[in-house]
Amino acid sequence: MYYFASDMHLGLGAHEESLKRERLLVQWLKEMAADADAIFIVGDMFDFWYEYRRVVPKGFTRLLGTLSWLSDAGIKVHFFNGNHDMWAYEYLQEECGVEIHHTPFETELYGKRCFITHGDDITAMYHGPATRLMNGCFRSRSVRWMFSHLLHPDAALRFGHAWSSHSRKSKAVSHPFLGEEEPMVRFARMYSSTDPTDYFIFGHNHCAEIYPLGNGAATVFLGEWIENPHYAALSPDGKMTLHCYPDIT
Repeated sequence: MYYFASDMHLGLGAHEESLKRERLLVQWLKEMAADADAIFIVGDMFDFWYEYRRVVPKGFTRLLGTLSWLSDAGIKVHFFNGNHDMWAYEYLQEECGVEIHHTPFETELYGKRCFITHGDDITAMYHGPATRLMNGCFRSRSVRWMFSHLLHPDAALRFGHAWSSHSRKSKAVSHPFLGEEEPMVRFARMYSSTDPTDYFIFGHNHCAEIYPLGNGAATVFLGEWIENPHYAALSPDGKMTLHCYPDIT
């Protein structure tokens, strides 16, 4: 089995609130490890994450230990940068054995062609120039260099958490699914018209939805773990399913 989840936003809200989500994520990872060929965390695992060369944010020890355990057990974990943790680089890879993806990843799983990315980069393409400019600035090496060299880590992390918290408070956790008007659906239709793909797997919009594109293809939106945890599973027969966690049915 291949498993997919996104948007845990660890570090958001009160410490106990975040710790509860972290414990739930650790529980899910351990349960999925029983039959996982690989696990994909498709962005925004952290509400804010920034790595200096020798400094990383404190906390998340339960999660980091579990990721390391999975890697040591030979279970591949893929992590995709989201817009809240786009500055995750070598640490998770070198210390925890996680494979990090900074750009969309195309692969074949159980004979199904999959396109996987967090989705903020795609959504920005369909928004105004201000959104595209801000997205580009945050991802630029120059901005990262200035952030690293001009701000003490304590100040940088305070700024990052304040920015992230303001962003979250300005909008609801969950959003109505827009169907054909959803930018990532529009992108998937455009992309698959020239490059047929079975599954487009996205995070970012906090919707839990498998939306058919026709001819057996679909966009898979992984939801969020702040209010209503979900994950997707791809079985060896090539069928993609969406699940609540924990399953209360």
